[in-house]
Amino acid sequence: GSSMKSVGEVMAIGRNFEEAFQKALRMVDGNVNGFDPYLQSVKNEELTEPTDKRPFVLAAALKAKYTVDELHELTKIDKWFLNKMKNIIAFYGVLEGAGNALDANLILQAKQMGFSDKQIAAVTKSTELALRKQRQDLGIKPFVKQIDTVAGEWPATTNYLYLTYNAAEHDLDFPGGFTIVVGSGVYRIGSSVEFDWCAVGCLRELRNLGKSTIMINYNPETVSTDYDMCDRLYFEEISFEVVMDVYEMELSDGIILSMGGQLPNNIAMDLHRQQARVLGTSPESIDSAENRFKFSRMLDRKGILQPRWKELTNLKSAIEFCDKAGYPCLVRPSYVLSGAAMNVAYSNQDLETYLNAASLVSKEHPVVITKFLTEAKEIDVDAVAADGEILCMAVSEHVENAGVHSGDATLVTPPQDLNAETLENIKRITRDLAALLDVTG
Repeated sequence: GSSMKSVGEVMAIGRNFEEAFQKALRMVDGNVNGFDPYLQSVKNEELTEPTDKRPFVLAAALKAKYTVDELHELTKIDKWFLNKMKNIIAFYGVLEGAGNALDANLILQAKQMGFSDKQIAAVTKSTELALRKQRQDLGIKPFVKQIDTVAGEWPATTNYLYLTYNAAEHDLDFPGGFTIVVGSGVYRIGSSVEFDWCAVGCLRELRNLGKSTIMINYNPETVSTDYDMCDRLYFEEISFEVVMDVYEMELSDGIILSMGGQLPNNIAMDLHRQQARVLGTSPESIDSAENRFKFSRMLDRKGILQPRWKELTNLKSAIEFCDKAGYPCLVRPSYVLSGAAMNVAYSNQDLETYLNAASLVSKEHPVVITKFLTEAKEIDVDAVAADGEILCMAVSEHVENAGVHSGDATLVTPPQDLNAETLENIKRITRDLAALLDVTG
């Protein structure tokens, strides 16, 4: 059958290679901190094959004291790049040596090499928020720069903005009053086009309402990153650190997260805890929908049926649950969209294989196992609500049986194969959920 192939395309901008490179690695995968030498083990055959894992094998190899010449022989990557990568790994050593005795100079150097707060915190056994506070107290803040499209021939005023620590001044002023819209970031086939459409629709509507807009997104292939879509376009990472930096610098009126899909939702609670004003559905409600326990309890209280499920952290209890509920079972991590590492297990052996894959997806979140209903019909409901009150709703039906990802499936609307009673039930459940989660968006 069809399957999702990613064309993860990102554009990272920095003022030196190290900065841009580390930004790019974080953009492709939100669980990565940067050019991290501890993600993969060193295997020579993995250095010769260009795969998406190779940068991290390279990092591990540099940490294991491979020389630039050896690595050039294995990877055929130009020595200029390898030397730059070596700089990053060497600085990892410096940070590890400093531990929690970080001074302003070290933090600034790290930021100039593209280290994120979270990354520095992980190396120095601190937390992202503690490091952020220390960095801001020391007055180390990023500068906003414009991409110069005319190579300095005359002053350029482009709308392509990026943050860098390799600068001494901002390229523009901050009058305040902007509304920030966060885009969907890296492209995943089947699950990004609609988010891009949402973001563009949102920008246009804000413009019609006379509001000035800021777009934060880093995918060059999208319409939301066209220079004339918004008043200010930040080609930047979608992470708590960057969105919060832009929010504070721009003295923004608020942030709209609901137009960008999964990535912005992941940082909703972090922004909320730091008193950032999130427009639309409240971050608590987003968390209730993302956190399977909270969501499940909410359904039970309202009497909405759901398949048997359990959240598990080890293989033994997972096998017990599946034996009790009966195979097939659906295995998936919390807080993922677009079906990453989601699998149907038909036997204990399948389960073991999938659990090993799923635990790599997200260490902080355990795995959820659900009874998988075979030959079931899958229905997609899209609705728009204001303060929990549904304004319009579209129900579409999958032609394939449940189990094919909606990015790959064929959908029809209005549904052809549902009776009136089922349709009414679907609409009632959607209305109940919108009210329970107090959805605006």
